Amino acid sequence: MNTEKQFEDQINKCREIFLKKASDYGTAWRIMRPSSVTDQIFIKANRIRGLQINDTAMIDEGQEPEFIGIINYAIMGLIQLEKGFADTADFDTATAEQYYNKYARLAQELMMRKNHDYGEAWRGMRISSITDLILMKLYRIKQIEDHDGKTQISEGIDAGYYDIINYSVFNLIKLDEQKSK
Repeated sequence: MNTEKQFEDQINKCREIFLKKASDYGTAWRIMRPSSVTDQIFIKANRIRGLQINDTAMIDEGQEPEFIGIINYAIMGLIQLEKGFADTADFDTATAEQYYNKYARLAQELMMRKNHDYGEAWRGMRISSITDLILMKLYRIKQIEDHDGKTQISEGIDAGYYDIINYSVFNLIKLDEQKSK
């Protein structure tokens, strides 16, 4: 298994959806404050957890589109942290794609470093456990946001977003691997 290639395949799928939505909606997300982006990710992660716990779903969409949404929102969150929120959709699609590519690359580089040090431990984890880690990261981010981004010892909001991207990519890889069996 080539984690780097699998990561790239999943990010390419996410980017394609991001760009199609940018074509449909523009970059309306630019008006969102980072805390609103965090709440959007929180909604998606809670839905995934509900799908994992409950026997039935009332909406005919599985976990995969929600993980894709989490990745795309987390990248939007990183962009908002760098650029600040705007009063209008002030990016064209090409600019949004440049920022998307930057943060996807940085997330992948971080994943490769951590994956080396942790020995691909995520491969032995359950999708549900990784989902719980995403929710835990979101609660931490919300706490940091409630403290105006200030921490005494912890990593910042951006580190949480990067971890959420990587955890979500891991789960997409795991879901794909389950489909192939």
